Amino acid sequence: MKEKDNIQKDTGFKTSLQVCLLQISGYKKLYLEVENLRKVPYDSDNEEHEKQLIQLWNLLMPHENLKARITKQWCDIGFQGDDPKTDFRGMGMLGLVNLVYFSKHYTSEARQILSRSNHAKLGYSYAIVGINLTEMAYSLLKSGALKSHLYNLVPGLPQMEHFHQFYCYLVYEFDKFWFEEEPESIMHFNHYREKFHEKVKGLLLDYNLVLTLQNIKKP
Repeated sequence: MKEKDNIQKDTGFKTSLQVCLLQISGYKKLYLEVENLRKVPYDSDNEEHEKQLIQLWNLLMPHENLKARITKQWCDIGFQGDDPKTDFRGMGMLGLVNLVYFSKHYTSEARQILSRSNHAKLGYSYAIVGINLTEMAYSLLKSGALKSHLYNLVPGLPQMEHFHQFYCYLVYEFDKFWFEEEPESIMHFNHYREKFHEKVKGLLLDYNLVLTLQNIKKP
């Protein structure tokens, strides 16, 4: 009986070890996948890139058509000028893919946050902040801070989907945080962005925690 118990324990240990090794290698693989997408610059001559950008507009502004590809209308969803491609320089296609993912899978939340971002006093640039939060998610992944979160979330290989889900959590929670803090103006954005960053890093120190919008909203 003791020998049988030892065999069972040994089998359980081997299984756990295999899962751990899979998760560790999967984390590295996910980082490389995210990094590769970040390195892809937005190309207005790329049909797929343009398609995703138009999809973002249609998801957020279903009742208003774009009058042209280059137009001040892009400012209505929080881009800085009349051509969004210049705003993706830092995060490349990763920034756009994140924005589209949130708008597609949490459409009502995305439209609600876009509406709140137009607040007369507490407003902020929705798309620009979204890209900024992509950088936050990326830096947390790169530093290894997302390991416990992903290990708890996925009993195997983490996928790009799981990175997108974490991004959605950041967007949703940042909007709540911003309005709770009531900054004096958008000029103080960097201060509150860093304060939110520190809050998230603190939450990620809880090795049992999973930060995902699926615990709050269902896609």
